[in-house]
Amino acid sequence: MNIYSVISANKIKSVVFITLFIVFFSFVFYLLGNLIGDPNTFFLVGFLISIVSGFLSYFYSDKYIVFATKAKPATKKEFFDYYTTTENLAIAAGIPMPKLYIIESEALNAFATGRNPKHALVCITTGLLSRLERSEIEGVISHELSHIKNFDILIASIVTVLVGTLVLAIDFISRGWMYGRINRDSRNSSYLTLILLIVVVVLTPILATLIQLAISRKREYLADASGALLTRNPDSLAYALEKMSVDSHSLKSASGATAHLFITNPLRTKDVKAKIAGLFSTHPPIKERIRILRQM
Repeated sequence: MNIYSVISANKIKSVVFITLFIVFFSFVFYLLGNLIGDPNTFFLVGFLISIVSGFLSYFYSDKYIVFATKAKPATKKEFFDYYTTTENLAIAAGIPMPKLYIIESEALNAFATGRNPKHALVCITTGLLSRLERSEIEGVISHELSHIKNFDILIASIVTVLVGTLVLAIDFISRGWMYGRINRDSRNSSYLTLILLIVVVVLTPILATLIQLAISRKREYLADASGALLTRNPDSLAYALEKMSVDSHSLKSASGATAHLFITNPLRTKDVKAKIAGLFSTHPPIKERIRILRQM
């Protein structure tokens, strides 16, 4: 598989994911409407909401992610080294200069988002800028630019918005159930519909996590390799990942919906919880990523 087939596959995945989201979201609202007694209206509402969410996820997901992570624009005057490093690497990668953002945090992390190389942005933390060597920063930025060039950012951004919308909808339904807004004894409801809706409410958060897992882990390995090829210095990213792996600072502006975007998991866990969380992590093990980079 070459880089062009990867880019093509990411574009196809984006279309498929949006389509499946529309179908699933409409189905959930149909089940809800069947319990209440007006399935056709609820199906139409769910269909319209999913269409709007799909449209917004494609064109405005980057703005949502910037808002959700509390990122701020990084000017060339204030962050000259950050700007020039990214500019040089973008030229080498053959892509347009992305917009640059910064997150005020001591944590060591970064992400890229947008729908294509012409509408992309890179965001890093102030901690990463101040605590990493220039070569290590180049390694991190080359990784993020690789996500942009490979169109990983498209599917990742769409997943963030659509999964967030789906989880909010399920939360709304479960709360409605809890507080009695949904008439569980409605004459129009059936046991089969009730069981299906319960299954959907329980399994959707798990499904959302598995979707993020499937998308995130493979693309991180690919971006590591593409970034190393861009800088011709795999050790720079390996050293950066080593420092990130022992960093104790958590990124407070990150959440479960945006965690898969970052170069390393921004949500810190410890001890037994860390081992359990590792099974459902949106990122491959850092030690394995470093091992592969060292062998290049």
